[in-house]
Amino acid sequence: MADCRAEEGVGNVAEESRTLSVGDLAKIARKLEARSVLRPEPLENSSVRQDTRSLLGELESALFPAQHPWPGGDAASVPGRIELLGIVAWRTAHLLHRTNAHSCPLLTSKEESCTVLDESLQTASTLLNELPAIRSVLLEDGESTFQGDPAAQSREEVIFTYPGFYATMIYRLAHVLYRHGAPLLARVMSEIAHRETGIDIHPGARIGPRFFIDHGTGVVIGETAVIGSGVTLYQGVTLGAVNFPRDSTGAIIRGQKRHPTIEDDVVIYSGATILGGSTVIGRASVIGGNVWLTESVPAASKVTAEPKIELRTNTGPL
Repeated sequence: MADCRAEEGVGNVAEESRTLSVGDLAKIARKLEARSVLRPEPLENSSVRQDTRSLLGELESALFPAQHPWPGGDAASVPGRIELLGIVAWRTAHLLHRTNAHSCPLLTSKEESCTVLDESLQTASTLLNELPAIRSVLLEDGESTFQGDPAAQSREEVIFTYPGFYATMIYRLAHVLYRHGAPLLARVMSEIAHRETGIDIHPGARIGPRFFIDHGTGVVIGETAVIGSGVTLYQGVTLGAVNFPRDSTGAIIRGQKRHPTIEDDVVIYSGATILGGSTVIGRASVIGGNVWLTESVPAASKVTAEPKIELRTNTGPL
């Protein structure tokens, strides 16, 4: 199989999104809706989670058409690419419409005047416009994964099969929505990744390029975590909060930094727990397995746990 970094035209679907305005997407989406391309069954018969899964599959095809061909058509052709982007725009806009609090009906003859749906289409357009940048950073993530795991036989294997790459892809899509005022749909996306991979990345976290999660089961990354470039996490790593500040009434104070900052080129081995909004792991540090940290460490540190190992026989300790 060809190297995914060098495939001719593989990013065409994502690049096509740069050329389409909100008005273009609205026209395409409504034409497809009129042809029933976009509504195989009534919306009231489908769940938000079910439709979000469909959206994630379509976005995956838009990002990596060679590795994840779109089952609905030929995304290699210009009409196919535009139709796929129209479907993504429509589905994203309607999911945003359904997950934002408002009083206007979901689908009526007055839908044209629904300001919430218009705003949702604008957010959908923003997501599509960011697909080329998302694809670019995901290719860096995939390359870092391939170079970091001797078990990987190809970059395509990473894109096809690695749960860490899949969870990172969904995070990067959800993060765009989170930044543009759609936290609920972003959380639905991240929880789908959590259910399917065991990797829990809050869409509010900030994660740099060349990110590699190896194995991945049990990884938790909190909302206000900041992760630099070239960071590697192994299974069971927690980047969490040490406590939750409360106001005078006992209510949790939201919006404060509660999770650690991990600087560039840090490696964190399995089972490590790093807590606290003021905790900073310095650049190029290595955090060993099962370490518990609630304080910062300088650059190029090596932190290891010192477990006590005791061997016993039937008559007592050796």
